[in-house]
Amino acid sequence: MTEEFLENTIKVQRAKMNLTQEKLAELVGVTRKTINTIENGKFIPSTMLAIKLARIFRVPVEELFILK
Repeated sequence: MTEEFLENTIKVQRAKMNLTQEKLAELVGVTRKTINTIENGKFIPSTMLAIKLARIFRVPVEELFILK
């Protein structure tokens, strides 16, 4: 059985909206380090945070986070 992992497109979405990690963190109520660790795949966000991020980027959660 192959191991599944979660990829994300947060960095790409941030670039499209010209947002820094710090500004995105402020918008969703977390620290810049939290955004950084999510982007780098070291931390999987809660469902609530994933939905907040998707709303900021105006994309479905499944477009922001991809199960591989």
